[in-house]
Amino acid sequence: MGELNQDEEFQVPVSPTGQYFNSSIMSAAVIGVLESEIPIQEDDSLTLKLLQELFLPINPRLSSIMVQDEKGVKLWKKVEVIPKNHIHVPVFPEGKSIEFYDECFNDYLSNMALQPLPQSQPLWEVHIIKYPTKNAAGNLVFKLHHALGDGYSIMGALLSCLQRADDPSLPITFPEFQTNPKGKNNDEGSIFKKVPRVLSGIGNTISDFAWSMLKSTFLQDDQTPIRSGEDGVEFRPMTITTMTFSIDQIKQMKANLDASVNDVICGVIFLGTRLYMQAIDPEKTNGKSSALVLLSTRAIRGYKTVKEMVEPNSKTPWGNHFAFMHVSVPNLAKAGSQNPLNFVLEAQKIIRSKRNSAGVYLNGKLLETMRKCRGPEATAKFIHKTLTNSSMTVSNVFGPVDRLALANHPAKGMYFMMAGSPQNLTITMVSYMKKLRVAIGVEKGMIDAEKFKSSIDEAFNMISLAAINNGSAPHQPPISTPLNVT
Repeated sequence: MGELNQDEEFQVPVSPTGQYFNSSIMSAAVIGVLESEIPIQEDDSLTLKLLQELFLPINPRLSSIMVQDEKGVKLWKKVEVIPKNHIHVPVFPEGKSIEFYDECFNDYLSNMALQPLPQSQPLWEVHIIKYPTKNAAGNLVFKLHHALGDGYSIMGALLSCLQRADDPSLPITFPEFQTNPKGKNNDEGSIFKKVPRVLSGIGNTISDFAWSMLKSTFLQDDQTPIRSGEDGVEFRPMTITTMTFSIDQIKQMKANLDASVNDVICGVIFLGTRLYMQAIDPEKTNGKSSALVLLSTRAIRGYKTVKEMVEPNSKTPWGNHFAFMHVSVPNLAKAGSQNPLNFVLEAQKIIRSKRNSAGVYLNGKLLETMRKCRGPEATAKFIHKTLTNSSMTVSNVFGPVDRLALANHPAKGMYFMMAGSPQNLTITMVSYMKKLRVAIGVEKGMIDAEKFKSSIDEAFNMISLAAINNGSAPHQPPISTPLNVT
């Protein structure tokens, strides 16, 4: 990598969130895995061409390094990119079984997540794994620093490199989200409906902001089978495993319960987490546990092109535009009295109250004020404390409905994971071709990944069966606003 001439330099201030995620306190990255339906044939010339013609033009940050000026302000400085320094092609023993390569891939992914991205070159890497695994004939792995952008930005960037497998000339389509209808049914014009809603929102805002402050400073979750409470978790090996659910089945559960898709998903995750805790240590089944749900702050109705993202005053801008939402994990009732649907209804109740609150907005203002008064390092420390005091992070991005391909390699599946988080458990989700791919990242040796996955699967089956048997439960209408998170 070499620096450009002074007149060719591109310099722009690093966003506040980008500074938090690339500080002496934190260094977070997003790992995206694209699974190929057909074997990946290594072709250096094709790989370099794809990077130079498709990937690098996406955004100037992909050709920039982070530097500091004489005042200590962090800037993106454009440099000359040497693509081969960013491409990694591991070599495993030849002629082995799929099970062997599956284990090699998992170990490679775990080790890659631990390795920091070199600060002397643009903050991204591409790993080409040409060996077959249980889920794919080959894997293409992107590792991008979180300072480059959040899940929405990175997903939008990667989609810019992909095409529809059936007809590349057609645009990629995404799930349609319902919006709340306006009119009499919503009683928008009734003061008798507006006043209680406003008062409830004020109460929720005060409660959420106060609790968020306490969770970021003094209140810690209990030490449980999913939270060790130890320092330095982000520097320990992690295991990444995935599972797949049918979007159509989730929608059927949603319809039977008069809930939203996000209510069902959160209910499944929370119930599965409690079932795992019960299986590992019954005495700590209902230990105080909370999840940080990452919310996108954009007005999202679908992905935009990268060109649209970087336009001034874009409603879906490039970068890190998200906030944390603290959600307490509901408790598991005694054996014989547990109704699995209660986890969906409780998730619905919690998310509804959070949506009717400005707590997320105030938290964002707090971070900005803290950055201006105390600097980005102090703010990064505050965010780090917020993460360590909770038990897990839940993140979700919506993906395309169409079958996609990269350089004539159809994508069988895709998923992502956050690396560098000071938590023992991270759960991410992405939809693709009417399937929901759930990725579970756990600290190796602390959480049994396969047993946790089995607990999530058990929770899904319990809620699905209960939804079929009970039909529509009498409760409040669903929240139709999509929970778009990073």
